[in-house]
Amino acid sequence: MVKIFLKRSREESLERFHPWIFSGAIQRIEGSPAEGELVAVYSFDRKLLGTGHYQSGSIAVRILEFGTDKLSDRFWFEKLLAAYNFRNKLGLVESSITNAYRLVHGEGDMLPGLVIDIYNDTAVLQAHSAGIYLARNQISDALLELYGGRLRAVYDKSSGTVPSREIFNPVDAYLFGEKTTPAAISENGKVFNVDWCNGQKTGFFLDQRDNRALIERYAKSRNVLNLFCYTGGFSIYALTAGATSVSSVDSSRSAIELLEKNVELNRQSGIISKEASHKSFCTDAVEFMKREGKGIFDLIVVDPPAFAKHKSALSNALRAYQRLNAAAIEKVAHGGIIFTFSCSQVVDKISFAQTIFSAAAQTGRAVRILHRLAQAPDHPVNIYHPEGEYLKGLVLFVE
Repeated sequence: MVKIFLKRSREESLERFHPWIFSGAIQRIEGSPAEGELVAVYSFDRKLLGTGHYQSGSIAVRILEFGTDKLSDRFWFEKLLAAYNFRNKLGLVESSITNAYRLVHGEGDMLPGLVIDIYNDTAVLQAHSAGIYLARNQISDALLELYGGRLRAVYDKSSGTVPSREIFNPVDAYLFGEKTTPAAISENGKVFNVDWCNGQKTGFFLDQRDNRALIERYAKSRNVLNLFCYTGGFSIYALTAGATSVSSVDSSRSAIELLEKNVELNRQSGIISKEASHKSFCTDAVEFMKREGKGIFDLIVVDPPAFAKHKSALSNALRAYQRLNAAAIEKVAHGGIIFTFSCSQVVDKISFAQTIFSAAAQTGRAVRILHRLAQAPDHPVNIYHPEGEYLKGLVLFVE
């Protein structure tokens, strides 16, 4: 196995179980590791620190096991079993009202670079590192062993996430079985169509499950605006709760079409009343806000895509969040509620809160924080890897 030696004193983060080794921490490499190859990592004084996947780039190694230069023959099954048992303790695996959840959340499950979402009887896998991509068939086999006949398909959706795409030329494909999409899932008793082949991420934003449930507490008898609605998660929950009306806005025509199918699916199932008022708008959310008058909506959801994927874009992202939220705070009705989010990992929760403070100050309105929100617990944050806390949100009361 290729050996990687770190510079003096650069092992401290690994001794605190942080799984990343940056290229600048490496003193020398004994051998010529290929993209995704397993390598052993040593301190400057030759102490064995762990084993992980090598990759060219800023994050050079992602540690899979600390304190060893070997992985068990049952490594993938054992790791997936631990993740499965954790979700079972959360009440997700055998839930009668929810059959979609995240099984593996990268570093949060000590499997850096790997995401697996379960949609009823289909597992959708995403590799965010070269090593995970090379191991995808082993991971698929371990999934089938773990779930037995409960899985009808395993789909690899790594074409847009795996690094070194020019080397691997990844193509999204079924590793096992095949299934027609969109396919229906259940979440807290609501029904959603999920298209993991063509949708964003793995097809659905499971990380907002608990935050969607919270909106039911506030949506009754309110006029709700759901910006960047995607396929209508918050909209369905608001309609179920008895909102007077719901307006859903997204610039993606395919997302709006799936949203409308989801509304109809829940009407037919009796989850949403036939009288519930819903309108969808395929347009830019910012432009929509500019056209709307003040006081029309008394609950607004602001859930934009990541405005910053790298630190270089942080300043522009914070300005965009401020403009967007200032518009929402200015337009929401007296006594209105705003659910606002950032899913940009490089925007920490303190910076996000300060940005919302600036937006509120810009409008001159009195604003109170009702809730501070985060990702659902099946997207766990490894305490040794705080970077995993990517979703942050606030629920605001606006005088």
